Amino acid sequence: MARSKVYFTKKISPETVVEMYERLGVDLPGRVAVKVHSGEEGNQNYLRPEFMRPMVERVKGTICEANTAYSGQRNTSEKHLKLLKNHGWSDTFQVDLLDETGPDAVLPIPGGKILKQDLVGKDLLNYDSLLVLSHFKGHPMGGFGGALKQLSIGCASAAGKALIHSGGTDGNAESCWGNHASKDGFTEAMADAASAVYRHFEGRCAFVSMMCNLSVDCDCCEVAEDPCMADIGTLSSLDPVALDKACLDLIYAAVDDPGQKHFIERVESRHGGHIIEAAEKLGFGTTEYELIMVE
Repeated sequence: MARSKVYFTKKISPETVVEMYERLGVDLPGRVAVKVHSGEEGNQNYLRPEFMRPMVERVKGTICEANTAYSGQRNTSEKHLKLLKNHGWSDTFQVDLLDETGPDAVLPIPGGKILKQDLVGKDLLNYDSLLVLSHFKGHPMGGFGGALKQLSIGCASAAGKALIHSGGTDGNAESCWGNHASKDGFTEAMADAASAVYRHFEGRCAFVSMMCNLSVDCDCCEVAEDPCMADIGTLSSLDPVALDKACLDLIYAAVDDPGQKHFIERVESRHGGHIIEAAEKLGFGTTEYELIMVE
């Protein structure tokens, strides 16, 4: 597989997100689903709607989210819709809670190591293309969260999230937490699910990641640690595997940042890099990339 292009700038702003998307040389067709993280109630690190506004308006997209499989303010449609309004998403954009009503859509995973199918909110099938806007940061179970996490857990319905977290053994959001997969089983299940969504939109998807507010915790955490590292920049690619690899490489390259060791400990203690290895083996991306600097 040829090296994938990953664009990188040290700038971080709403306008920069649009510029980095434009660097990809694509124009996403039709109805565009824009996957973001709406932020759990109480989380201080997620990227706000106003930050995303120019990019969403550029593609005339619809903000898409899905319910969680854990307790909080996003595990039922009623609570999640309320939070989307309280956080300003519904007042700023057209919003689609993909699994607000069932039944879930089933995406096949040919060659999946852990999962043979991915459960996503049925509304995902209403879109022609997908733009994934990722806030790159740590994650309590996956080590880090970026483009691959957005494709997998992010697009999965509540039942789909339970299936991923349990390593394919339990699709019940209330009971799956007693059936956690191993560290590698979890990241492999995420890679499987990510491949299903990527292949559904193959040739019609793009990815932009913002490396800022670099906490070891995810935006899904109600009580999250404050950022431990300085902001790094904005990256974009048509390859989510290369994009996550580039982001992780930039973390490892930040040797002068006093918070780097703490962030890396979170990644390595969860075997976080394994999702990139597993995704590459599935053949929908590569870890071989060309990092193109944008001033």
